[in-house]
Amino acid sequence: MPIHVAITRKVLLGKEEEFKEALRQFLGDSFWHGGVHGAAMMTALPGSESREIGILRTFANQAERDAFYNSKFFKDWEAYASTLTEEPVYRELTGLEAWFRSPVPPPRWKMAVATLCGVYPTSLFLTYVIGPFIQQLHPAFRTLIIASCMVGLLTWVVMPQVIKVLKPWLSGSLKSSK
Repeated sequence: MPIHVAITRKVLLGKEEEFKEALRQFLGDSFWHGGVHGAAMMTALPGSESREIGILRTFANQAERDAFYNSKFFKDWEAYASTLTEEPVYRELTGLEAWFRSPVPPPRWKMAVATLCGVYPTSLFLTYVIGPFIQQLHPAFRTLIIASCMVGLLTWVVMPQVIKVLKPWLSGSLKSSK
């Protein structure tokens, strides 16, 4: 099961460009560790006074995450980065938050609406496509089959598409047309 970690760092005044360049290099080099499946940096818009940098990292599983964070490579990076930033904040993203990969996830009500946009059509689809073939099974077993298919479809097919389509709304960057 993939593990998603969100890290937020506030860069010390005057160290922003040095940190960003070092982070770009570190993120690229971090893929030597086979368990790293993704890494991204998020910065404030140009002109913003925010010095917060968001880092998203995806690992193949918990063991790979632990191996990465216990490696000399990471510890050396952490020692260097601590000279350029305030104390980082680490959050493992679980449940709904893992679909909404961002250092600052959208409000829970938006996550719930987006999830409903994925769950409702998927449940209708599964009811009509699989339902007729499993209607003779015990209700508990039917529910298990539908739930298993639902989780798989939502995780790898439906929710990535829903998030892509709703990303502007979820991030609050929808522009009103006049």
